[in-house]
Amino acid sequence: MIHLRHVSHNFGSHWALKNFSLDLDKGGFLFLVGPSGAGKTTLLRILHGAIALQRGQAVVCGFDLQTIKPKAIPLLRREVSVVFQDFKILPQRTVFANVALALEVRNMPRPLLQRRVRAVLRGLDLESKAHVSCAELSGGEQQRVAVARAVVVGPQLLLADEPTGNLDRELAMRLMSLFLQFHAHGSTVILATHNQELLSCLPEAKIVHIEDGSIVWANWSLTE
Repeated sequence: MIHLRHVSHNFGSHWALKNFSLDLDKGGFLFLVGPSGAGKTTLLRILHGAIALQRGQAVVCGFDLQTIKPKAIPLLRREVSVVFQDFKILPQRTVFANVALALEVRNMPRPLLQRRVRAVLRGLDLESKAHVSCAELSGGEQQRVAVARAVVVGPQLLLADEPTGNLDRELAMRLMSLFLQFHAHGSTVILATHNQELLSCLPEAKIVHIEDGSIVWANWSLTE
């Protein structure tokens, strides 16, 4: 599913990632932990094709990021969904419309689309907000909309960058439960978090601790 060898990335003189290597099999669950600025977001953006691979080798869902053409990036993103820190939702559209958009671009039949969207909104306690403009939502509600849009397509790989950062404990645990459901149905999940409590929700998950762009600790052999 994911094969990384000696991946490094710099922004000017700052190295956000340094010689990063790991393998993650299909259906795996990986927690990325570490302080702010450690390189977690940069790694997720590379995996999603949001920033180009600079150095090293990276294969994600069968796509070689060394040789991928710009026209193939949308195909990669059909397999890889991401929950961004800054949400990237459309504020003037309703909650339902924001979540449905991910299925509309896949030409999903309308009856199935409506059932899928309603089920995800129900799971994230957003059903009562379905026809409310996202501009009227709180930050925590907007974050849940971003999560709903990412998971509604049933991606092969789900990337989440601090998805519980603006949520209270109850909603954070509910959101984690949703991630675990998708994982149980075969999705591979990489979740970057500062919330140590989330790690106890899946004791068998793989964990990588990053500091200053480098892996400083992991609970498994990174290149199996």
